[in-house]
Amino acid sequence: MKYGYQRRLDIPFDEVDSRVRETLKEQGFGVLTEINVNEAFKEKLNEDFRRYKILGACHPPTAYRALSEELEIGLLLPCNVTLWENDDKSTTLSAINAKEMLSVTGRDDLDELANQVNSWLKTAIDAV
Repeated sequence: MKYGYQRRLDIPFDEVDSRVRETLKEQGFGVLTEINVNEAFKEKLNEDFRRYKILGACHPPTAYRALSEELEIGLLLPCNVTLWENDDKSTTLSAINAKEMLSVTGRDDLDELANQVNSWLKTAIDAV
């Protein structure tokens, strides 16, 4: 997948949720936002949907550096990490490709920063 890094895990959804928060923290990220998609769809649309969460992860020093370079980069933050439950009760875990996301800025000088974020995110995903 071009716009993210993804793994399918034979681990229950709740365990993946807990573990990815820890591995993100180990890489310097905090989870600033959480969207429980299935609960939102049930509440707003009265529709059932698979268990699905979007976690908005932020690496404060990197966010500070990026926003200091260009304030509009805030439109591309935080880094989304998603997890969803598959029909076989496995869990798919993925993280945004920061380099692809920042490519819309047209600023090649941010590539090193994006590559570092991708490395941290991949490490966090792989450690689950």
